[in-house]
Amino acid sequence: MNLRLAHVTLLAAATMLAGCNASLEDIAPKAERQLPAKIVQTMKAKGMTTTSPIMVRLFKEEAVLEVWKQKDNGRYDLVQTYEICKWSGKLGPKFTEGDRQAPEGFYTVASHQMNPNSSYHLSFNIGFPNVYDRAHGRSGQHLMVHGGCSSSGCYSMTDESVEQIYAFARDAFKGGQQAFQLQAFPFRMTAQNMARYKSDPNYEFWTMLKEGYDHFEITKVPPKVDVCERRYVFNQFTADGSAFSPTGACPAATQPEALQTAYKTYQTTFDAAFTSALSTSTSKPAASITGVKEATLVADWSRKRARGERVSQEPPNFEQSGIMVSTRPPSERPAVTTASITRSAPQSAPVAAPAAPPPAETAAEAVEAAAPVVAAQPTEQPSRLGRLMSLFGN
Repeated sequence: MNLRLAHVTLLAAATMLAGCNASLEDIAPKAERQLPAKIVQTMKAKGMTTTSPIMVRLFKEEAVLEVWKQKDNGRYDLVQTYEICKWSGKLGPKFTEGDRQAPEGFYTVASHQMNPNSSYHLSFNIGFPNVYDRAHGRSGQHLMVHGGCSSSGCYSMTDESVEQIYAFARDAFKGGQQAFQLQAFPFRMTAQNMARYKSDPNYEFWTMLKEGYDHFEITKVPPKVDVCERRYVFNQFTADGSAFSPTGACPAATQPEALQTAYKTYQTTFDAAFTSALSTSTSKPAASITGVKEATLVADWSRKRARGERVSQEPPNFEQSGIMVSTRPPSERPAVTTASITRSAPQSAPVAAPAAPPPAETAAEAVEAAAPVVAAQPTEQPSRLGRLMSLFGN
């Protein structure tokens, strides 16, 4: 009896020891961790379930990522806001692989783009280049939202934040959402901000993005996004359901009449605020990329640096005039500069980059595409036109 008791005691002790040595990842895999009870309660109060569809918005200048979720009335509401720990490059779109730019535009994230085995804790590929990017000959790959709070070309979050963002997406896929929309903007597209950047070389591009931003602000439904004549078009429906050609002429299409009316009213209010902001705005614009020439120079700098060639500590850039700004050798540079490569969430102005940051698309980021994925459970979703029409009572 004593021998048997001793054996049982020894076995129990061994089990407890094994439990003490087990990691949190063994007990609760990071990709399967549940949302905090407080967030679940907030969703329930707003008429959402954990598996309701989601949408994500990113704002570079404010360093904010928003998670929106569909309510039982079909409209979306903001559930949670997270600080972006770091994002790469300047305001403005990504042009070419190696330009160190974080993308801007409208992207689609499906379940196969989720990576539970990311080298950066957890991640998902945002889907760059999209149809618009390809129509403009833009290149790049493995552009992610990921953890690790360290990035060269992506949107980086803290590990705790990315676990929750990942959980939102995972649960929505389990509920049948086949893909969610990710909207990436340079800043909140308010009248005050648009007035600040009126002279920016990216202003025309940002004005195009603003129409999609406005449609969501009006309807609280992710807009239907298409590309024709190498530009974004939003909530346009062809009579026969024919597809849009990204580089071809835009086909005859219509928008719900109620949406057109609401948009005109919204734009009238915006125009008045914009005119007022032009004469009162005092905030200085943040740095932005001037175009494909600057992007090409930065990409060339990145390639040389990756080969181990001697280059300046920071990549070359252009002034608004288009004249290249020379970069001094590292020995002549101050320890902290205002020409940042990486933005940090607590700061509104650029900060110094590390002495030896990795290339724009690093090898570790490149392995993201080959990782296992979480399969979606597709179910038929209501048509976007049907949702818009129902929201406006048509």
